[in-house]
Amino acid sequence: MDRISNFTTPLLAATALCTLATPALVGATQPTMPQSGRVDTLPLGQYECTLPGDASGPAWHRIPDSDFAILNASSYQARGARGIYLLRGDQVTFTTGPLRGLMFERSGARMLRERQADGSLGRMRCVRNGPAD
Repeated sequence: MDRISNFTTPLLAATALCTLATPALVGATQPTMPQSGRVDTLPLGQYECTLPGDASGPAWHRIPDSDFAILNASSYQARGARGIYLLRGDQVTFTTGPLRGLMFERSGARMLRERQADGSLGRMRCVRNGPAD
């Protein structure tokens, strides 16, 4: 019996340690996704993205690589490829496609503001300017 318990005790301890550590590891690798708010969709149409200018030049600077079109339901198109986004409350997260990982906060019916990885609002704004092509 001593030989068996000498073998199984460390195994049981290792199993218990793995069981306790697994949820912490899984939670650490999950991307940050909005967890509250009603699931919804954005109005269909073309969204143009800009950065603010300054007093010595144009008021806005276009960023064509960030432009996108909301096509239907939760799908979008950007840079010639399609993807899916999630709108939960006022938080928009592009989950697949060319803009994957990009996050916005909806401010008003036509404007989205970039959300940084640390949760703060970024400088880029995307404004709905018309129907999708």
